Amino acid sequence: MWISLFKLRLFCCLFLVLMVVVLVINVTQVEYLDHETFSATFIDNSGQFVSSQVTGTSRNSYCDYEHQTLSSWERMEEDSLLTDLQWQVPHVGPVPFLKSSDPSSSYFVILNSAAFFKVGSQLEVLVHVHDFQGKPKKYGGDYLQARIHSPKLQAGAVGRVVDYQNGFYKVFFTLLWPGKVKVSISLVHPSEGIRVLQHLQEEKPDRVYFKSLFRSGRISETTECNVCLPGSLPLCNFTDLYTGEPWFCFKPKKLPCSSRINHFKGGYLKGLLTASESAFFQSGVNIKMPINSSGPDWVTVMPRRIKETNSRELSQNSGTFPSGYYYKDQWRPRKLKMRQFNDPDNITDCLQRKLVYLFGDSTIRQWFEYLTTFVPDLVEFNLGSPKNVGPFLAVDQKHNILLKYRCHGPPIRFTTVFSNELHYVANELNGIVGGKNTVVAIAVWSHFSTFPLEVYIRRLRNIRRAVVQLLDRSPKTVIVIRTANAQELGPEVSLFNSDWYNFQLDSILRKMFSGVGVYLVDAWEMTLAHYLPHKLHPDEVIVKNQLDMFLSFVCPLET
Repeated sequence: MWISLFKLRLFCCLFLVLMVVVLVINVTQVEYLDHETFSATFIDNSGQFVSSQVTGTSRNSYCDYEHQTLSSWERMEEDSLLTDLQWQVPHVGPVPFLKSSDPSSSYFVILNSAAFFKVGSQLEVLVHVHDFQGKPKKYGGDYLQARIHSPKLQAGAVGRVVDYQNGFYKVFFTLLWPGKVKVSISLVHPSEGIRVLQHLQEEKPDRVYFKSLFRSGRISETTECNVCLPGSLPLCNFTDLYTGEPWFCFKPKKLPCSSRINHFKGGYLKGLLTASESAFFQSGVNIKMPINSSGPDWVTVMPRRIKETNSRELSQNSGTFPSGYYYKDQWRPRKLKMRQFNDPDNITDCLQRKLVYLFGDSTIRQWFEYLTTFVPDLVEFNLGSPKNVGPFLAVDQKHNILLKYRCHGPPIRFTTVFSNELHYVANELNGIVGGKNTVVAIAVWSHFSTFPLEVYIRRLRNIRRAVVQLLDRSPKTVIVIRTANAQELGPEVSLFNSDWYNFQLDSILRKMFSGVGVYLVDAWEMTLAHYLPHKLHPDEVIVKNQLDMFLSFVCPLET
């Protein structure tokens, strides 16, 4: 009897130990699944691998973000992202304007201009930056943009810039079409201006401010709102309960927080720069100004042979830069056979029986506007929403198509958004069932340009988690991410929406969604490579190419 009792106790103890082991394994797996999209190794802008084990990463103290609760994977990823985006601007003390980078005194040289080029060849360009006294710069940190183009062919592609930190830069191009190909290099901001932009990003993240109207009966008050607010005045805490995204307003003096009616952009802070700093931001002088060539600025590219074409296309699909190019005003991705949706019926056939959700800022609202204008059967349903704000809805009853647009949650610089329409993208994704007839497109970037990068990383982390969960429960759902794009810049716009800020956001977005199972519409390259002037809201020909790529993901060519 005692032996049987001992065996029973031993069995119970072993069973208990086994249960504990299983529980630990399950908890570990859940934590892994929650962060399965993270990688211990990340890729920088030049395609080189960098270790994620980074120590001593500086964090912005804004809104106590350095103390936010992160898992070890999240902390590792954020450290790597912030380290990769540390712009190498030397600490040389105050620099007078005459010693700052001057695009008119600088020049570039095609290093191998006498070489024989074929489609697929590499072209190297050396840029040497000088100051306004004509003297060579001894340090780097300038922000350059580069492209090759053939105006007669309406062809163009971007180049990759490498900063040697001594006033010299090398630009690498892949020649992707035959004919006469011209090189164009622009100085977007001098390194001295980049230092000012860095300071504003770190010390003046509230330079765009927001407000909300509170109303009850005949009493109304307007107070300032933001991701966080300074001082010790009472606050209304509108932090999202599901995502934890912070948002606060100063509490009205006479009204409760629950009486909030709307959200709107308050305005832009003035007087951000000193007179000496303003000199680094002058239109026609040092903002998006061309750098001229010393010698030929073009090369002749010969077609490649048919036998070489097949092998070359295989190498192009291995992930080389750039992602695509224009030819005859049509975008040609290097990893996708893109379809042309030139007829409304083509779009209708593609979207038939589909639910299409568009989430984000006004750059993806352009997609909604293009589709409802170009496709006559897609009729917009009047929801009484404010113009340019939404939400918007369009229906094609005959072909069973439903198209929706909704803006992302704050911060958002729209005129007036009703409080009950302030929805976070992650929460919207969590409410979608998904499936083979569900399509989602997301664009979240422009309204985060004034904030420290940690604010944007947090937003993308929440969206990515919701994307992973949606794809987990409905793997056939098509999810497309639209990247940032370049825009027109002047002295004031540069302080709030500089291409340099948006280049950082674009880099973060690409890395955080790499390997997640989403498709990417490369709006960044599609605006930089095109001959039209840069705009926050690109012209229709660029939008059409974006939508052709989007629809090619939804309805790919059968192979």
